[in-house]
Amino acid sequence: MTEKIKALQIIHLGICAGTIIAYFIVGNISLETLQIPIVDSASIIYLAIPVLAFVLSSILFKAQLKQIDPKLKLEDKLPIYQTASIMRWAVLEGAAFIILFLKPDFILFGILLILYLLFLRPTEERINNDLSNY
Repeated sequence: MTEKIKALQIIHLGICAGTIIAYFIVGNISLETLQIPIVDSASIIYLAIPVLAFVLSSILFKAQLKQIDPKLKLEDKLPIYQTASIMRWAVLEGAAFIILFLKPDFILFGILLILYLLFLRPTEERINNDLSNY
């Protein structure tokens, strides 16, 4: 089981590293870009992107975990957990890229999504906790 968790951690690292590298290359991050942008009626949709990504990723993750048969052993539940995690991370990564390329003024919110993505690093304790809830 440790090898499967390591594989999931490597996938997570790749997603996080790719997004962070893209932000450094394309984002031109400086103290000016890390300020809270002015939100008007034309740019309110870009403020909704990180919120929707957070909500959608959580809903998809929980929906996938609900499909797991509780009678299965932990090792048999892991492939479904891996799929659910990758879906969750992909939504967050996609939202971060949308913000980066469509509205770079809101790069701070993309960075917050990346920080949340880093927080979701799979550990054995987190996996056991998530799987025991479903």
